[in-house]
Amino acid sequence: MYRIALIFSFLIVQIAAVFGQDTLRMNRKDAEAVFLKQNLLLLAERLNIPKAEAELQQAKLWPNPTFTFDQVNLWATDHQTKGQEVVPPLWGNFGKNQQFAIEIEQLIQTAGKRKKLMALEQVSADKAEQYFEDLLRNLKLEFRNQLTELQYIQRNQFILEKQLRSIRQLTTSYEKQVKEGNIPQSEWVRLKAQEIEIAKDRNDWRMQSNQAQSRLKTLMHMPPQLTLLIADQDFDTIPEAKEPLHTDRLLAQAKEIRPDLKLAALEKVYSDKRYQYERAKRIPDFSLKAAYDRNGSVMLDFVGFGVAMDLPLFNRNQGHIKAAEIGREQAKINAQKAVSSAENDLVNAYENYLSTASFRKQIAPGYAKTLDEMLKAYTRNFQRSNLSMLEYLDFLDAYLANQKSILEANKAVRNAAEELNYAVGTDIVQY
Repeated sequence: MYRIALIFSFLIVQIAAVFGQDTLRMNRKDAEAVFLKQNLLLLAERLNIPKAEAELQQAKLWPNPTFTFDQVNLWATDHQTKGQEVVPPLWGNFGKNQQFAIEIEQLIQTAGKRKKLMALEQVSADKAEQYFEDLLRNLKLEFRNQLTELQYIQRNQFILEKQLRSIRQLTTSYEKQVKEGNIPQSEWVRLKAQEIEIAKDRNDWRMQSNQAQSRLKTLMHMPPQLTLLIADQDFDTIPEAKEPLHTDRLLAQAKEIRPDLKLAALEKVYSDKRYQYERAKRIPDFSLKAAYDRNGSVMLDFVGFGVAMDLPLFNRNQGHIKAAEIGREQAKINAQKAVSSAENDLVNAYENYLSTASFRKQIAPGYAKTLDEMLKAYTRNFQRSNLSMLEYLDFLDAYLANQKSILEANKAVRNAAEELNYAVGTDIVQY
């Protein structure tokens, strides 16, 4: 089902781009599917995994042998040979009165350097996978919070648009009454001032929406001309945990799952492997040689063998070994710091989630609908002159403030849930 949703979402985006559609309506699940498919940072980071695997493949290869063909005289003059056959040919006419040498050399790595380098590159490949997972974890938090932000903004815009239409009707009606002399102009001015204030707030939210839209479209790699409309049917849903939450269990899960903690552990392993590799480089490698020399010595056909190696008199890789040793200590300290930071972040996220969820549950499920019904009643009574201007405008201010408080509570609990998921490293709280 997820793959089908992913393909479907991708097709929606492409069709919208081709036909120049102004508004694209999506739910959160489809939007996240597009994000996972098209985010450029994820696409680039994912390529580091096969890149690291290619480095590991390279480390497994033996060094190539060296072939040398030199000391060749391309021809011999009569002055040199005095017209005689000084050196007989090897076959046919090849090699007659000629000198050349052939040498083959093979480097032999000592102290298990090749295996140690392979182990080092294997850790690098493992790190590349965790780097990707950590980037995905961070981008998912940013993306989901941005989705929530856009839903929050769009809900506020909807409320203000509705109120603006309603109050404009009242303002138009009062303007006619003022012209007819039925009501004083001061009441119309008071109502008009409220209309302008709501219109100003609507414009402010529109600007915030543009900014949120831009961030989301960048994360989703979508055409800039599109306007995203995120379905908000689940915005009032309180995120719930899949199982009872306990701090100790969450901490244990985080240590097993979080890619940043895995990276810190891999850094320790990498620094240990690096130290072993640098110590192995104290022992010099050597080369095995085999040579054939034609007419270059007292023998016509000379075959010889040899060995070549550096003498570790001055450079025994002391500096690199010391640096690797310090790196081991740094990796150990950084791993301890990462675990400590993760524990504190998780406990903080856990407490914030419980607090925001508890506050949101104190708001009755139908309270927003009740506010809407009361506003309709107040508007009717105001139109029938059963309420004064002051009473109506006071309730309108209270209505807008309460609706905003409800939306802020929804936004806060969603962000807190995502922070908890981020702190643990998996989606333990869902909505």
